[in-house]
Amino acid sequence: MQLTSVLTTIGLLAAEVAAHGAVTSYVIAGKTYQGYNGFAPSSTPVIQRQWPDYNPTLSASDSKIRCNGGTSAALSAQVKPGDSIQAIWQQWTHSQGPVMVWMYRCSGDFSSCDGSGTNWFKIDQSGFSGDGVNVFLDSETPSGWGIAKLVGGNKGFTSTIPNLAPGNYLIRHELIALHQANAPQWYAECAQLQVTGSGTALPSGSYLTSIPGYAKQSDSNISFNINNHSLPQKYTMPGPPVFRG
Repeated sequence: MQLTSVLTTIGLLAAEVAAHGAVTSYVIAGKTYQGYNGFAPSSTPVIQRQWPDYNPTLSASDSKIRCNGGTSAALSAQVKPGDSIQAIWQQWTHSQGPVMVWMYRCSGDFSSCDGSGTNWFKIDQSGFSGDGVNVFLDSETPSGWGIAKLVGGNKGFTSTIPNLAPGNYLIRHELIALHQANAPQWYAECAQLQVTGSGTALPSGSYLTSIPGYAKQSDSNISFNINNHSLPQKYTMPGPPVFRG
């Protein structure tokens, strides 16, 4: 292979990586926890479930959508109701798409907690607030999307732990990148939390769903032509309502 071809290939791979991103650290109740880096993993134990790479999940039915393929972590972080949790993206590029924060109550130890079944609930989200006159669904700058707050990297999204009953939980931060028409991309990472305190709430009914399962590829808020300004410039968040505890 010619040198120019090799350099071109390397450049394309670098551009592809730069276009993607992941949660790489957390600040929980004021304490910083290192996350996991799929391309340069550290030997230091972390609370984040180990994910293989920055590549997006492209199908709403792919089990990788749950935790970006992450299945285990050596540590967990203690939190209590009312504590803040900030997920930090080392870098992010695209401005179009929602942010959602989910939790899942494990029935036992983290080692046997795989996130399966209808036990996921949302604790936070940020969608689209553009007016459809000056700021459209596909507007880059300014953008009306929650995901735009992360562009540039080293940006955080902060949520509050609801009044949950004590136990082991997964927390899942999810971005759905919608910058390409009819081609959604999911980016999601999970970490392990041990909720302490005297909370009593357990989400039930309409707050609960499964991942995958909360959305279908054909849903109008998942696959659509974001560049079509004749469509209603509004966005309905996928999944159940946010549980506030």
